[in-house]
Amino acid sequence: MAQGVLMEAKHAALKKPFIGIAGLIGVGKSTLAKKLADHMDLPVHYEPVKDNEYLEDFYQDTARHSFAMQVYLLNRRFQQHQEIIWSGRGAVQDRTIYEDSIFAKVCVDMGLMHPRDYETYVSLFENLSNFMCRPSAIVYLDVAPGTCFERIQMRGRGCEQGITLEYLTRLHEEYEKFVVEISAIIPVIRVGWEDFGDTERIADAITREYREATYLRDVQL
Repeated sequence: MAQGVLMEAKHAALKKPFIGIAGLIGVGKSTLAKKLADHMDLPVHYEPVKDNEYLEDFYQDTARHSFAMQVYLLNRRFQQHQEIIWSGRGAVQDRTIYEDSIFAKVCVDMGLMHPRDYETYVSLFENLSNFMCRPSAIVYLDVAPGTCFERIQMRGRGCEQGITLEYLTRLHEEYEKFVVEISAIIPVIRVGWEDFGDTERIADAITREYREATYLRDVQL
């Protein structure tokens, strides 16, 4: 009887999953987010890029604008996160709020953010996290920094041309730590995405792995 109730509750929860797509800049999150949302019949929420008032300034003078940029993104992603939760419709999200701390950490480690500002940022994130429900799962697109660097150059966004391989390498190192830590509380599906792959196949695989509800596994295509 109890097992039947649990299975019923699990299937009910699966009707409206909240899936986050995580990964480096240029990894291909938006493409997969759209495909996965279509596959699972969910709305998709994209990373705020076109209307980001700080993006161009951040890449031109990172040290000067890093704190404002991180607070802006934290605010926007918290708003987006809460909209997904309160809508009750589930969603696929292009980059999660949890990843913002990776970028802030790299900025302070590279001397591009004052430690005092970083501590303020971390405190703000921790306060906001008290009001957040966790996603159903996070899909981590694992790609080498060099590959992401090439993709960034190929897509040719003017504001991104100053992104260095060193910066991407630092981010990748922090992402590896992040995946291990976050998998203790949110299921993480790691996907090798060096060659992009067939998005329909990966959507099938992610859907399958998500339904297994384990907390860290490498997807098998």
